[in-house]
Amino acid sequence: MSSFDPDDVDALLAQELSGFDPSSRAGGSGIIGGLVTNWRELSDAEVAERWQALRTWVEWFTVRYNVPVSVVPDCWWRHSAIVEELSALHTAHLAAFDPSDSGFGPIGWHERLSITIPRLNRAYGGGCNNGHKPTRPRSWAHTTDEKEWAAWTTTAHAQ
Repeated sequence: MSSFDPDDVDALLAQELSGFDPSSRAGGSGIIGGLVTNWRELSDAEVAERWQALRTWVEWFTVRYNVPVSVVPDCWWRHSAIVEELSALHTAHLAAFDPSDSGFGPIGWHERLSITIPRLNRAYGGGCNNGHKPTRPRSWAHTTDEKEWAAWTTTAHAQ
């Protein structure tokens, strides 16, 4: 069994990089991956195309990674928090697998995936296993006492 020699690694790396030309890398200075979708600001002209792209990806993703219905329900598109998580994951996937990526993108994407799955569980919690159950949307209407708000926000609270 041979012993590890750091000088051999350095020599091999130097040999590999000796002909490296950064300008020959695939890609360019353009956008990596895809566009980030800000669902709040989409126009009617943009929305259908973005929804279809996300749906296509979500259906591929859930089959490829065998994501259970308890994590991403069939009615995922009707749950805004799940849409935001899946949309972010989709954008990260596009960037991670972009041809201009240096090679670390795929492992980085899988790290993000492992962080996202628990958040999807919290956002959904398996509530639609027997059909869609709409979430009760939070509302700020008539919840803030404006006088109390004004008093609070005009006084320092350093103590």
